[in-house]
Amino acid sequence: MPDDLVLAQRAALAGASVGLRYFARVRSLAQQQKVDGSVVTEADLAVEEEVRRVLLAERPEDAFLGEETGEHGEGRRRWILDGIDGTLVFVQGDDRWQSLIALEEDGRVVVGVAIVPAQRRIWYAVRGQGAFVADVEDGQLVRERPLRVGGSPSTLAECTVGVLPPLEMIPVTYRAQVDRLADKAVVADWSAHAALLVASGELDVAVQVGGKIWDYAPLSLIVEEAGGAFSGDRGQSHPVTGTAIFACSNATRKAVRAALDDS
Repeated sequence: MPDDLVLAQRAALAGASVGLRYFARVRSLAQQQKVDGSVVTEADLAVEEEVRRVLLAERPEDAFLGEETGEHGEGRRRWILDGIDGTLVFVQGDDRWQSLIALEEDGRVVVGVAIVPAQRRIWYAVRGQGAFVADVEDGQLVRERPLRVGGSPSTLAECTVGVLPPLEMIPVTYRAQVDRLADKAVVADWSAHAALLVASGELDVAVQVGGKIWDYAPLSLIVEEAGGAFSGDRGQSHPVTGTAIFACSNATRKAVRAALDDS
């Protein structure tokens, strides 16, 4: 039986294969709007179902929580899935979309995997064992490299921040919060999810608004295992809903949290 990380990687690769088939014809995909206003396509459901199928075949007793497929089962072990994270960019033909998988044990994330299929890269971490990135070639992981956050900037004004969704897509609810941060730090572009770039030392901070547990669970572990810090904008730890902060250090996380705060 494969260990949990190997299984999660296998599931991520299987889901990526499905996702790429839809991405090749993304302009023709029908789009629907969910109750919360987010966009969904048949690709979201298909990828998530494929990931769940692979995991369930090896871990039939585990519980599952998926953005599209909902909650299944119960117990101390729960897989948290997001088939396509970044549907807004996916439907535009932007290659920064990803698939996310986390394993939670007793309410704590212990495995996290984020695969960016169109860029052929995969990030992953196991609690207490560090974080890594690898390239994907012919369905295999190659050139594995350890991840490490960069040094903490001296001031918030020197801090490079990636904001998600892209600035032009920020919901009105979060616009003032993002503007407060943008006035005090350097908002930078991101070539992959900004939290992953924090883990690799390319950005100091990532701030994502409007997210849910499936958006944050695997990324939080990857950043923490790379030496960084994670919380919600009120300092809350996993699970976080709403605004999340991924930072190169706890000091930087606190500074960004203060900048986001309107109280």
